[in-house]
Amino acid sequence: MSFTRIETDDVAEFARQVRMDVARITNRTRDSHIGGGYSSIDIMSVLYKRILNLTKDNLDDPGRNVFVLSKGHIAASYYTVLAHMGIIPMEDLKKHTQNGENYAGHTRRYVTPGVEMSAGSLGHGPSVGAGMAYAKRLQGLPGNVYVLMGDGECNEGSVWETAMFAAKFHLSNLVLIIDRNRLQSYGSDVEVMDMGDLKAKFASFECNALEINGHDYDQTYRALMTACGRNQSKPTVIIANTVKGKGVSFMENRLEWHFKSPSDEQLAIALKELSR
Repeated sequence: MSFTRIETDDVAEFARQVRMDVARITNRTRDSHIGGGYSSIDIMSVLYKRILNLTKDNLDDPGRNVFVLSKGHIAASYYTVLAHMGIIPMEDLKKHTQNGENYAGHTRRYVTPGVEMSAGSLGHGPSVGAGMAYAKRLQGLPGNVYVLMGDGECNEGSVWETAMFAAKFHLSNLVLIIDRNRLQSYGSDVEVMDMGDLKAKFASFECNALEINGHDYDQTYRALMTACGRNQSKPTVIIANTVKGKGVSFMENRLEWHFKSPSDEQLAIALKELSR
């Protein structure tokens, strides 16, 4: 199996190519979490193609924008985004979950270019991101910190500690993006831990709270630009309503795709649906 990078400025085409390669990777490796990856790919595509301005040459620039993937179990999707951005080699996608390689099933800092945080336990990304944003503020450094997290993570108390901290220190350079696909490991968010109106909750913590369609590229772009572009004095939380498994009919809104990988037959169907 080989992977080919297709350079494009079209965010929708970029996301489509990423989805196709993620299906190929997870079919080959039998890795899971394709459902949560697919709900996040459109958000990551807008970030990397239109917001972050990150390349393989500026990853050590202290003034860069920072992207933190808190839901690190969607590593296959994230690695594929990094590959299509030219930050890691496309051929490295063959190394995903292979023994002795640097592309584990959860993301790891220091061994994978572009990865800013080692992820595993959920709820840590917002805290790490807030620390980075605060450090930028103390050092007078430009650039914003964007954290992509799952809605199931909002069950964790550390998320709300982060909201209080970020609001107290007016971290307007921090943006938390919640992939609100409403399904987590063991059921719907209502069944596991009903979090109610997340927008209202974060607003009550003195955050600038927005709600969008996380699969609408223009809406996502406008929200991200609004977050840090108007002299905000507050951190921003974007609740991005999404569909788990977005883009492949038999995966959409199906809990089992938190765990499953596509069979050869399912891969063929998925690629057909994702092809033009």
